[in-house]
Amino acid sequence: MPTDNLKIIFLKNDSLKRQVLLNNTYNFYHFMKAIWNNTVIAESDDTVVVENNHYFPAESIKKEFFSESNTHTTCPWKGVASYYTLEVAGKTNEDAAWYYPEVSELAKGIKGRVAFWKGVTIEA
Repeated sequence: MPTDNLKIIFLKNDSLKRQVLLNNTYNFYHFMKAIWNNTVIAESDDTVVVENNHYFPAESIKKEFFSESNTHTTCPWKGVASYYTLEVAGKTNEDAAWYYPEVSELAKGIKGRVAFWKGVTIEA
């Protein structure tokens, strides 16, 4: 699947790009929780799944556990990602959450949403 997503940036037909994106993006309406260090750090019944990552609405994160990071990375089809570092019960998980402040047209479904990695588990 990752190599299929890389092809999306080379497709010249806009309707084909949208079709490929829609096949790999969907809303998930079950109540989901993001958990790290035995603590729920986000929960929502409205996540968007892209490339097997649940993107939670920004308003669903528990902001007391998040601090802005200086890290930024670029995805060729989503845009420039910004990161959060997590601090929970005295432990730190640097750059464990990311979001896209500005997204491409193809990724507009994840604008205003946050995803996780680095040991953060997503559970129903």
